[in-house]
Amino acid sequence: MPKIAIIHEWFVDYSGSEKVVEQLLNIYPEADLFAVVEFLPQDLKFFIKNKTVKTTFIQKLPFSKKWYRNYFPLMPFAIEQLDLTGYDIIISSNHAVSKGVLTNSEQLHISYCHSPVRYAWDLYHQYLREAKLGWGLKGLFARLSLHYLRLWDVASSNKVDYFVSNSDFIGRRIRRVYHRFSTTIYPPVDTTKFELCDKKEDFYLTASRFVPYKKIDLIVATFAQMPDKQLVVIGDGPDFEKITKQKYPNITFLGFQSFEVLKNNMQRAKAFVFAAIEDFGITPVEAMACGTPVLALAKGGCKETVANGISGYLFEDQTIESITECIIKFEKNYEIFNPRTIRKHAEKFDIVRFRNEFDIFVKLKYQKFKNSIQ
Repeated sequence: MPKIAIIHEWFVDYSGSEKVVEQLLNIYPEADLFAVVEFLPQDLKFFIKNKTVKTTFIQKLPFSKKWYRNYFPLMPFAIEQLDLTGYDIIISSNHAVSKGVLTNSEQLHISYCHSPVRYAWDLYHQYLREAKLGWGLKGLFARLSLHYLRLWDVASSNKVDYFVSNSDFIGRRIRRVYHRFSTTIYPPVDTTKFELCDKKEDFYLTASRFVPYKKIDLIVATFAQMPDKQLVVIGDGPDFEKITKQKYPNITFLGFQSFEVLKNNMQRAKAFVFAAIEDFGITPVEAMACGTPVLALAKGGCKETVANGISGYLFEDQTIESITECIIKFEKNYEIFNPRTIRKHAEKFDIVRFRNEFDIFVKLKYQKFKNSIQ
């Protein structure tokens, strides 16, 4: 059996990329774990099977538990200090620096890429704007840091033998940024946690972090102009107060809610509305697993996960007009959407499918790699 190391950016919570690592550990339970830092609360360590994570020197720097992101300029250097000598296969779960780990010519490195560093590439100008980093000393330092990060990011991509993208959308980004081809294996969605519900109620749902790119404000503005349509909004975040300041009789803001409350609303909703450009977008797939149609932007991962006219509708632009037209079209054709068909579509992205596809990919590439070095 080859000895396997799995390296992740940082372990601080349990969200999309961590759920990929969880399934990697279900495929390769004997693998060792590495990361820049690990500050998981005890009740979340279940998904890494309570394994000890080997971390970098950033783990011990002052205030790193709360402010580890402030040490980002050090992370490319830190990741290169991890010693993975003795492992046959390196699997990096990457959206920032993990793919930069040093390997040798007798080690196979497969990178599951959630995205090239977003705020260094596609979201560069948006990041500087939202962080209010102009051309002062602080802004200049940020721009220089991101410039050198881009240089390192491209250089470190050469350390990867094979890229796996979490969507064709990210595959195109990998091609543009790294000039490398990738194989798409959609991330695992635990559809077993979202039971089918045939009976829908007369309200729409959206759920997300209240951050600018999620476009919650756009969805709210759309329904504000459609007072006969009810909207329920779940989630919180930096923009919560700004978005909820204006009250509308047809819009209910529930704030952060437990998983059970979120699932219950997903099951009962007439449709789930999603206006963000996501790398993949797990939440819309979870809604479809409940048999709920999804009305989503025809860009990013949703263009691949939402079957237009079967599991929902896609709208073309991030505008009130485009979303409104989509809702009107959906209302006119509501009867064509079958919750069981929608659920069946969502199951194409489930956990078992991910495990099988990824394990087959690794076995094939490892055999090819072994043959090439013999």
